[in-house]
Amino acid sequence: MVRTLTLATLLAVALHAETVLVLPFVNRSAANLDWIGESLAETVRESLVSQGVLVLDRGARLEGYRRISLRPGADITHASIIKLGQALDASLVIYGEYTKEAGGGEDAAQSSVRISGRVLDLKQIHLSSVFTEQGPMEDLPAMEIGLAWDALHTIDPKISSGKAEFVRSRPAVRLDALESYARGLMASATEQRHRLFTQAARLDDQFSQPCFELGIDAWKQKDYKVAATWLQRVARRNSNFFQAQFYLGLCRYYGGDAAGAAEAFQIVADAVPLNEVYNDLGAAKVRQNDLPAAVSAFHKAIDGDDADPDFQFNLGYAQWRMKDFDGAVESLRAAAERDPSDAEITTLLGRALKQEGPRPGDPQGRQRIKTNYEEFAYRQLQAELKGK
Repeated sequence: MVRTLTLATLLAVALHAETVLVLPFVNRSAANLDWIGESLAETVRESLVSQGVLVLDRGARLEGYRRISLRPGADITHASIIKLGQALDASLVIYGEYTKEAGGGEDAAQSSVRISGRVLDLKQIHLSSVFTEQGPMEDLPAMEIGLAWDALHTIDPKISSGKAEFVRSRPAVRLDALESYARGLMASATEQRHRLFTQAARLDDQFSQPCFELGIDAWKQKDYKVAATWLQRVARRNSNFFQAQFYLGLCRYYGGDAAGAAEAFQIVADAVPLNEVYNDLGAAKVRQNDLPAAVSAFHKAIDGDDADPDFQFNLGYAQWRMKDFDGAVESLRAAAERDPSDAEITTLLGRALKQEGPRPGDPQGRQRIKTNYEEFAYRQLQAELKGK
């Protein structure tokens, strides 16, 4: 099963899976509409991910720019597009441009916009024909979804749904909310970023992406209560749903809501059975005093990576709490072998060897949490195994 593989295996195998890179589209008009390029990239990426396509996220794209010393937002050459795709091990690159058409004056909502895109196959060194969308600016959200279908159809001509059905099945975001969100992604100042994302979320309460960004930003600031409020608003259909649930579980865990944390971690474990997710699920179960469930979860984490001393320690701690001293000794010895300098492991191992169980006044919260989440590598491995 996939969960029995280590992260190193995930990453090694994943390099062979087909992945897509979507670049911000380039503004070819004089108008200050650079935000459209960013929103196009996000909408196309989100739409493709919803169809099971492996698409690199914005963070990966920015890392690619850094690796080859490109300035984000720059109008890059065809050679640079190839170099960027290769730097990120992408198989396909989607890119394009847009122009504000004459008419409508300076009122962007009343103007017309023309968008064109292409798909570059880096393996076959083949460039697709141009696909386009054109219409009034107020229809931009729907046009972006239509362009995503064009890109998807170019990648996979056998796609079952027609374009009209594809667009109808994805409710378009309000134009002003989409603009605020895109400008928030491009903002360099934290306060401006927060203001724009908050504005986007308030303008369209069904728009998950700004809620996710606000939740992650609050998580990084250790404002767990605020983070949880935003993360729980991320809809299940959104590509960030399981990542949002993972961090929601962490927020609830640190906030003292063990049952809520376990619920969130279980949702993720059922869909993305990563070792770290099982570990944190086990930690939440320990806090609930559901020790048999905790032991089961920790075993699953160890099945995936038996070299991690934290997984071994957590299992040993749960077994020790259950007064399964033989099991605790075995697990804690395994943890000590992997990290001989860890004094806590040594101390608890000593108590297990003496068959000395928990005492009143013992410190609580000894279980060790993981905060890294590697869903993309898991999805890549799934795709690679399915292809074989």
